[in-house]
Amino acid sequence: MKHIVFLTGAGMSAESGFKTFRGNGGLWEDYPVEQVASHEGWLKDPVLVNNFYNGLRHKLYAAQPNGGHLAIARLEHDYKVTVITQNVDNLHERAGSTHVIHLHGELAKVCSSRDVDDPRYIRTLTADNCEVAPGEKSGDGALTRPYIVFFGEAVPRLTEAAEAVAEADLFVIIGTSLNVYPAAGLTGYVRRGTPIYLIDPGEPCHTVGAHVTHIRCGATEGMERLCEAINDTTPHDTCAN
Repeated sequence: MKHIVFLTGAGMSAESGFKTFRGNGGLWEDYPVEQVASHEGWLKDPVLVNNFYNGLRHKLYAAQPNGGHLAIARLEHDYKVTVITQNVDNLHERAGSTHVIHLHGELAKVCSSRDVDDPRYIRTLTADNCEVAPGEKSGDGALTRPYIVFFGEAVPRLTEAAEAVAEADLFVIIGTSLNVYPAAGLTGYVRRGTPIYLIDPGEPCHTVGAHVTHIRCGATEGMERLCEAINDTTPHDTCAN
């Protein structure tokens, strides 16, 4: 079974009306990223940080997966599919994707501020209970914090992502400029001769290279075109509704 690997960024969720990363000017939902997405910001004002993510979770649960998310999930009927995402939302999972590697953490989850990757204290917040109360503590007695990879922190699943890219028979990049490292370095793990598609309405980043097929549109239309290209070479009606 062929293995399709996706690398998705903020443009993947834009059609769902959800901002998942900083925009122009270093702002995230009108907050400076160093205030709400850095370890220093957390230490300075953990209540503000938790309140910010409380509000962001309400927006997440009000959003719905778009056609691009759904098309990626449908590919699992005929292919092995791995999604590597820079986004912290759970829209890929809600669309039906079953193998998602979150590089920057998961907004729907919280953890212990003492050891963010201790599985005993990682828990998922639901739509009807998605807030962290001021001063709330995890089972180890430390403050509860968002399960987000703050700026300056290590990206724990990067090796797993690189291994997936190295196994890809088809590599698809959606909605990311590839200006953010270390995710941008993942293109270096693609095997020679592996087809690469970039789905993004803007100009490709210079690091992508001329050998990439650029589909100049948003996630939903771009996935429709990608599915047409795939179906031209396979008998499966993989991307049909």
